Amino acid sequence: MYDLVTAAVEAALAAGARYADARVMETRSEWMTARNGAVDSLERRDRAGIGVRALIGSSWGFFAIPELSPAAARRAGTRAAEVARASSLVSGPGLQLAAQPSAQGSWSSTCLEDPWSVPLAERGGLLEGVTRTMLDHGADLAEASHRIWDTRKWLATSEGHRVDQHIVECGAAMNATAVGERETQRRSYPGIRGQYGTRGWELVRELDLPGNAPRIAEEARALLSAPACPALEATDLILGSEQMALQIHESVGHAVELDRILGWEAAFAGTSWLDLRQMGSLRFGSDLMTITADATLPGALGSFGYDDEGTPAHPVDIVRNGTWVGVLSGRDSAALAGIPSGGAVRADGFDRIPMVRMTNVGLLPGPHSLEEMIAATDDGVMMDTNRSWSIDDKRLNFQFGCEIGWEIRGGKRGRMLRNPTYTGISPRFWGSMDMLGNRSEWTFWGTPNCGKGEPGQVGHTGHPAVPARFRGVRVGVRG
Repeated sequence: MYDLVTAAVEAALAAGARYADARVMETRSEWMTARNGAVDSLERRDRAGIGVRALIGSSWGFFAIPELSPAAARRAGTRAAEVARASSLVSGPGLQLAAQPSAQGSWSSTCLEDPWSVPLAERGGLLEGVTRTMLDHGADLAEASHRIWDTRKWLATSEGHRVDQHIVECGAAMNATAVGERETQRRSYPGIRGQYGTRGWELVRELDLPGNAPRIAEEARALLSAPACPALEATDLILGSEQMALQIHESVGHAVELDRILGWEAAFAGTSWLDLRQMGSLRFGSDLMTITADATLPGALGSFGYDDEGTPAHPVDIVRNGTWVGVLSGRDSAALAGIPSGGAVRADGFDRIPMVRMTNVGLLPGPHSLEEMIAATDDGVMMDTNRSWSIDDKRLNFQFGCEIGWEIRGGKRGRMLRNPTYTGISPRFWGSMDMLGNRSEWTFWGTPNCGKGEPGQVGHTGHPAVPARFRGVRVGVRG
């Protein structure tokens, strides 16, 4: 494979590129779903090919071919340079690449139990079994799924990078829906998207889907008769760690992608309210808020050894004690901002151009426990498990809904609440955070469906999170 990516780079340089890189990717994936006691679908895909980027002047060119041969590699390199040359006819600002020493190496994710070694009948039987259990405990519709990805990459660049990686990812999800006279209620486990990581089938076993199936079905049924979340202009809000992962993803992760800040990218999630001139001084949140982007976290879904430019994975401070200090970046955007590359450039396949993506954008733990937060709250609401999200195209004003909520009265968790929602403005909301869960509650949530780009790409991101309390938050829907 190194011969192929080297031939592609050499062809791009011969065609006039001042920089070029090439990636061979081989991907194998499986997505199985079960509904109401029977396997509903099984999708398997195997893809392989080579993608080449070439830089001429200040313009990128990209070309990909689903063929792994020396002739195809050279053709892809030449065509990438031709696209770059055509693009350079439209003048633009100068473009440089942040300095990055050439890297050579191999990296593999840790996989204790190869998912492909688990018999298909066992994988399907797990999903069928938990859906039957949910039906037995009150669900009208029960669904479960697992997903597996096996990716191999080889990268070479005109600056001497030669890295290869093998990344195994998997995870599972299930949900129970109860149907009432006027509405339906749903409970999901481990979260709305499930739980995924750069791990083997051991992750699915640890989730204990069978042990949690009765509870989520019973909760879905109970929500049908639970009182609605009250509409309050300002109250104390405690969020569970799964909802915190969504909060981080939407209001922090997308906002700190440097291509959005620069206006290079606006598809799906819009641009950003952040201004580079304020990096290092802007207050993003309270002193408890420290967020990093760290692709080195073992087992997290946004982990890897090298990004798709060959930059070694490393932690990047995003918010430190409430102050905005960093961004997600690649070599071209970092050079424009005058900072080192954040190593956050990835593509979801050989036929997509690499772009800035979230790695493991997460909140570092604090000094409190969830029990302490509840005990310290005289009057408030606790919510968890995302149900809906809405945020403006600057990633500033938001309203999120959760699957389940509870009243907090006198330091104790009380009645279950249905249809809980809350709203806020990102820096004001994060500035109101006054209690933060400790390391024992730190969970590496995985999001396998982050959309970005045009043509669209699906990114795998991680969001380490803990429960947290926020003061003076508007909750509920006013009539």
